[in-house]
Amino acid sequence: MVTSRLSTEPLELAARLLELAESAGADQADAVAVSSTNASTTVRKQQIEKVSESTSRSVGLRVILDGRQATVSTSDVSDAALVETVQTALELARVSEPDPYAGLADPTEQARNAPQLALFDERIPEVDGEHRLAQALACEESALGADSRIVNSGGATFSTSFSSFALVDSNGFAGTYADTSASMWVEVMAQEEDGQLRNAGWSSSERSLHRLDRPEDVGREAAARALRQLGASKASTCEAPVVWEPRMAAGLAGIVAGAANGEALYRRATFLAERQDSEVASPLLTIVDDATLANRLGSRPFDGEGVTTRRNSLIERGVFQGFLFDSYNARRLDAASTGSAWRSVGGLPQIGSGNLSIEAGETPPEQIIADVDDGLYLTTLMGFGINYTTGDFSRGAAGIWIRNGELAEPVQEVNVSGSLLEMFQRVDAVGNDAQWFGATSAPTLRMSRMTVSGV
Repeated sequence: MVTSRLSTEPLELAARLLELAESAGADQADAVAVSSTNASTTVRKQQIEKVSESTSRSVGLRVILDGRQATVSTSDVSDAALVETVQTALELARVSEPDPYAGLADPTEQARNAPQLALFDERIPEVDGEHRLAQALACEESALGADSRIVNSGGATFSTSFSSFALVDSNGFAGTYADTSASMWVEVMAQEEDGQLRNAGWSSSERSLHRLDRPEDVGREAAARALRQLGASKASTCEAPVVWEPRMAAGLAGIVAGAANGEALYRRATFLAERQDSEVASPLLTIVDDATLANRLGSRPFDGEGVTTRRNSLIERGVFQGFLFDSYNARRLDAASTGSAWRSVGGLPQIGSGNLSIEAGETPPEQIIADVDDGLYLTTLMGFGINYTTGDFSRGAAGIWIRNGELAEPVQEVNVSGSLLEMFQRVDAVGNDAQWFGATSAPTLRMSRMTVSGV
């Protein structure tokens, strides 16, 4: 059993709910319980705008009866409520359609000796309102004071969270882990000569306080991003190299993980179908999903079904390695779970990623830019123009035009588009500057050609 560094209550609640379900006649069952405390302070123009703090606990139950399954959840953890929850779950299961693939995870794949991943920072539960306020104020003050053209603020927020998650099932699995997180965010507006405002924000989020960026650095970065938009103009339609800043490149890792979803494969709704072990990208590109990295936001010792988490290579030197699976979709496709199930209290397990990383290359980002005569340095993407079935990509964008190897004027109201497979194959430079953005890490990368359309 995985021990918790917080209360044992979630594990006890889940075990009690499972016991009731088995006694009531469920063929199979699993129960989850979550206890969490969240707090945040928001300031705007150096005045407190919002303070919130909440503590919650809830439990969820999945029962399987004659191949029929149902899930129920409740935040009332009294004995009477737990009994009612079990009865409701069984009643819903009896009227559900049988599903031959419904079932718990394979016990041989479940975590019995899970690793310690340093997910809990003892300092975070001790953070008080004064500290959150001081951090938010310092972050916004740094942004507002960066330049006289920074004239307004969308606010700054400092947040902390700590929680405990427990899962038990009728296979005999019982596990729990505790985690923490802290985050900081600020948005400011820079003013054009004609009075028009350009807004930009920046943030930092980590498992541990000591890993957070300094509030002054977060504020200055937000201000710099707003300022560099001043004087932005539209670009002419052309085909040109596109350099993706690390934060934008991180989104590409998420796209690959979404396309490598086992449920999407079952529905034939992914452009990666039939491409396992095939070259789908430049040999410079390696993308990994790894939920076992110490002290990272996407890490956990076991997944939402108790399966041991692991490192899953998605693209290795341009070659697509395979799909992510939970147990249900693995059974539907005669595959094996990759430890990629996520579980909310009120729902069935769903496929998701842990920590996504585009591995760093060897080229300094300055050199990647210097090698471009005429192209776009991409800093902003807007909209949702991604077709996972066909691989078509088209999104609104903004950035800085590159001329003769140097960042020149800002551009806005453009669109970048292409085929994702072609885009990945056109990656011709990967930077040595990988950075973490939440649970995703990415470096600067360059695509030799994309369509950049003036809007």
